[in-house]
Amino acid sequence: MEKEMGESTNLPDPIKEYLDNSPFKLQDDPGQEEVVLSRNFEGEKITVSFSIEDLNNQDEESDQMQEQAMEDEYNDAADMPTDTQSGGATTKGAVNQGQTQSGNLRVAPEDSVAPSDQETEPQDGEQSQEPGYPVNITVDIEKPKKGALQISAIAQDGLIAIDDVKYFKDAKYADPKTVMKEGIAYPYSGPPFANLDEDLQVLFEKYLDERGINTTMALFLPEYIDYKEQREYLGWLNGVKAFVD
Repeated sequence: MEKEMGESTNLPDPIKEYLDNSPFKLQDDPGQEEVVLSRNFEGEKITVSFSIEDLNNQDEESDQMQEQAMEDEYNDAADMPTDTQSGGATTKGAVNQGQTQSGNLRVAPEDSVAPSDQETEPQDGEQSQEPGYPVNITVDIEKPKKGALQISAIAQDGLIAIDDVKYFKDAKYADPKTVMKEGIAYPYSGPPFANLDEDLQVLFEKYLDERGINTTMALFLPEYIDYKEQREYLGWLNGVKAFVD
């Protein structure tokens, strides 16, 4: 525990470079999951909110997928017919997996797959092309006396993919906490984004890009979530150590 607590929490270079060159200001309160980037743009107040909860959820989903894949593999192996020659000799395809009660050899799952279809480890100099995990962001854009736009999107692999666009005549409707606290009836906020004309969808993408919600930010977000999660973990370790000492 002490070794982990002693690890550096200095900003990695990619994160520092983004924050030094970005028009957005970072608000990151220790002990909180949510992080906010904010800026002013031609009279608009813009905030981009995201959370380290996405990383934790991704880890849980990955574990569940691996467990399901292992279970499916074992089930497939159990259901697979054995492949033997007369006299009890095994064929070349029936190697690697233990014997059944009848003495036959069970075919290993990997041996039932053609060599060209089998997964191979990356060779020296090659990098695995695993996709990055998605980061959910909420973009709030307010204009004085004009209400607010609230755009839900996903940042992944350098792309910003819009999920939903809501418009509120009164900016306070954009804050769910205010709506619940005041018991306000939630107003109609717009159609599903996928139902919009494709040209209009492209215009919204350009609209975000002009305000700095672009590829550069999409690459920054997972980097910062990794950094913050590690920092929060070290803070948690400090708290636990202080409690048990």
